[in-house]
Amino acid sequence: MLEVLRVTFPFFALVLCGYLAARKGLLPLEAIPGLNGFVLFFALPCMLFRFGASTPIAQLLDAGVFFTYLLCALVMVAFSVAISLNERIRWNDASLGALVAAFPNTGFMGVPLLVALLGPEAAGPAIVTILVDMVITSSLCVALSRMDAAGEHGVAGAAHKALAGVVRNPMPWAISLGGAFSFLNLELVGPVAKTVGLLADAASPVALFTIGAVLARSQMLAHERPHGPLRWGDYWPIALIKLLLHPVLVLLVAGAAVQMGVLLTPFALMVMVLVAALPSASNVSLLAERLGADNGRIARIILVTTSTAFLTFSGAVALLKP
Repeated sequence: MLEVLRVTFPFFALVLCGYLAARKGLLPLEAIPGLNGFVLFFALPCMLFRFGASTPIAQLLDAGVFFTYLLCALVMVAFSVAISLNERIRWNDASLGALVAAFPNTGFMGVPLLVALLGPEAAGPAIVTILVDMVITSSLCVALSRMDAAGEHGVAGAAHKALAGVVRNPMPWAISLGGAFSFLNLELVGPVAKTVGLLADAASPVALFTIGAVLARSQMLAHERPHGPLRWGDYWPIALIKLLLHPVLVLLVAGAAVQMGVLLTPFALMVMVLVAALPSASNVSLLAERLGADNGRIARIILVTTSTAFLTFSGAVALLKP
């Protein structure tokens, strides 16, 4: 366990540094969107491209990982929405809460952390889960968030906007381009490869620092709530579902899939479970702001899962890692 903590501590310490920097005013709140933009549009795509290009194409097209993880994501969304809906939490808030329950912070935190813990081969299964969450889980939850709107037009419009958001997101394209380079055995020319490498190397520390800053910003700007003070019951159940139920669900479903003949290696199964044990994706907070959801609740769920995951995720690694 101590050896695991030695690896995980720096990752969570960088999140804490970003949080404190924003809370103490060392990082202006106006600068946080710039940091987020650098990570999302430059550093993280380069990191995912590099991992995709160096991963065998068979791992990136692993149907067993894709459909097993997808089934678990759909169950998580359905269950989280079902237990959240009430007179105060309607479809918009319930759907975004379901997204933080089902969408781990795989891109900003998970891929570099899992590679540091398990080696470069962990990137393949983790990247497959990113595609599931970014293309399907996110689009589904955004569409469900419009269920409060009257008529079918609101849901159809939301679905169209969700798909448009997927198309504009650079991360799936970076993964696809890296997969094409892997399949064709291509390599970038020297100066371009060096530039991509520098941006990729910056992805992990800047992304982790940005996670903390985004969490601090969300808390600082979420004072005025339309539904009164935030209750523990509004966010703790979803946080526990994310940290405990999600990895257990993936473990059980993946184990059942193996028994049914689905081709899942023990290593891929372990990576999937550890992905599910990650805290909630921090960028859902920005999405909640754009969709008019209760961002105070979403930010609190992300904050609880991120702070608690230092122990729960490290414990999961200690239990699963050979």
